[in-house]
Amino acid sequence: MTDEFSESQAAVLIGATEKMIEIWNRLSPEKQAALLARFGTEENALAALVTTQLVAPDKP
Repeated sequence: MTDEFSESQAAVLIGATEKMIEIWNRLSPEKQAALLARFGTEENALAALVTTQLVAPDKP
């Protein structure tokens, strides 16, 4: 196992992260608060959103 990302893996991760940050910024303060309550920090909440996106990407 390697600790490095390929260019395509990095691009997917960066794209998913950018998308999740955009989604976070559009969430209502109430939804942000609920995610913060569940995950503890904005970083953890974003990580959960990114992981969800990577595991179950948008369906057509």
